[in-house]
Amino acid sequence: MSMLDTSHFDLNNLPNGFYEDPFKYYSSLRQTDPVKFLPDNSVLISSWEDLNSIYRDTQNFKSDKKISFGEKFGNTPLFEHHTTSLVFNDPPLHSRVRKIMTGAMNPKAVALMEPGLEILVEKLLCEMDEEANLIEEFAMKIPVEVIGNLFNIPHSLRSPLRDWSLSILGALEPTPTKQELEKGNNAVLEFKEFLKKITDERRKNPGDPDTDVLTRMIIAEESNLSETELLQNCIFILNAGHETTTNLIGNALWALCTYPMVRKTLIKNPAILNSAIDEFLRFLSPNQFGNRETAFEVSLSGKKIPKNTNLHLCIGAANRDPLQFKDPEELIIDRTPNRHLAFAGGAHHCVGFSLAKMEARIAIGMFLRNFPNYNLISKPRWSRRIRFRGLTHLHARLER
Repeated sequence: MSMLDTSHFDLNNLPNGFYEDPFKYYSSLRQTDPVKFLPDNSVLISSWEDLNSIYRDTQNFKSDKKISFGEKFGNTPLFEHHTTSLVFNDPPLHSRVRKIMTGAMNPKAVALMEPGLEILVEKLLCEMDEEANLIEEFAMKIPVEVIGNLFNIPHSLRSPLRDWSLSILGALEPTPTKQELEKGNNAVLEFKEFLKKITDERRKNPGDPDTDVLTRMIIAEESNLSETELLQNCIFILNAGHETTTNLIGNALWALCTYPMVRKTLIKNPAILNSAIDEFLRFLSPNQFGNRETAFEVSLSGKKIPKNTNLHLCIGAANRDPLQFKDPEELIIDRTPNRHLAFAGGAHHCVGFSLAKMEARIAIGMFLRNFPNYNLISKPRWSRRIRFRGLTHLHARLER
C-alpha cells in the first residue's frame, strides 16, 4: 500500500475518496503519526497497542463525554441520550447497565434465539428475487427483528426503528449538518415516546426477564435506574445492535464477492465460518471509531496529551496494524490468533458480541448455502460515514 501525505489530515475536512477506501489513510497515519493532533485539538490514535492500552485503562481515559458533547450538541435530546447511554459512561452507571445487559445476553439466552433466527433468514432468502440489494433486502432486516424480539416489540411497530437509529448515530459523525442534528434530536424524542408507551404497558404485563430485556431493565429500574436512564439505554441497545450487525453482514457479503478465492475456501470448509466472522470484523470493522477523553495529562507513543482531550480511537487502523497482525491487508479467514478490536476491549468490550457473531454466522452460512454463485451487478455504494463502515447498496444477481 503506497504511503499518502497525511500531515494535514483532518476528520472535519476529509480528502476525496476517503469513504471508498479509508484504509490507505489509516496506514499512513499509523506509520507516520500514530498519535495525531488534529486542527480542533482532538487527537487521532491509530496503533493497536495504544488502543488496547486505552481500552484497559479506565483511570486515565474516561468514556464520559459531557464536555465534548456539550460543545457539540448543547442542551438537546441528543446530549441527554449520548451522555446517558452505556457506551459513553463510566461507573457507576456503566456498571449497573452492563450488569443488566450481560445477564440478559448470557449464552443460554443467545442460544435460545438461534432457531427463530434460522427461520427468519430462511424466509428472507426465499422471498428474494433473482436480483436484490443485499443490504435493504437481507442484511438490515436481520438485526431489526432480533433486537425487536429481545425487547418483545410488536412486529407492527418496528418499521421506524432503523430510521431512528441512523438519525441518532449519524449525529456522532465529526461534522453533522444542522439538518442532521435536527433529525437526530427529533429521532431521540420520538424513540423515547415510543419506548415510554411500550414500557408502561410492560410494567402492567411483564414478560420473562430471562428472555425479555425490557422486563429485565424495568425490574432493575426499581432499584438501580431512573426512567431517563432506562429509556435512553433501551434506545442505545436497539441502535447498537442494529447498525453494526447490518454492517458486519453486508461487509462480509461484499468481501466474499470481492475475494472469490476466499469465498471458495469458505464454501469448501464451512467449519471455519466462526474464524471467518472474526476476520471480517478485523478487516472491515463495522465500527471504525471509538472515543475517549483524557482524565489527566497522559503520554502516548512519546507524546504528551493534555487533560480533557477528545480522543478518536481508530479501530479500523488498529485492526490492520502490522505490529499485531501478519499480512494485515490480506483477508485470511482462518487467521489465528486474531486479537481484533472490533468489539472494543476492557470494561467496554461490547456486551452483545456473541449475539452479533451468531447473527452473522447464521446469515452468511445460510446465504452461501442458498446462493454460492452470487455476483455483484453494479458498483457497491459505501455510506458517507466515518464512524461506521457499511454499505447502503450491494446489488447482486442470485444464483442457486
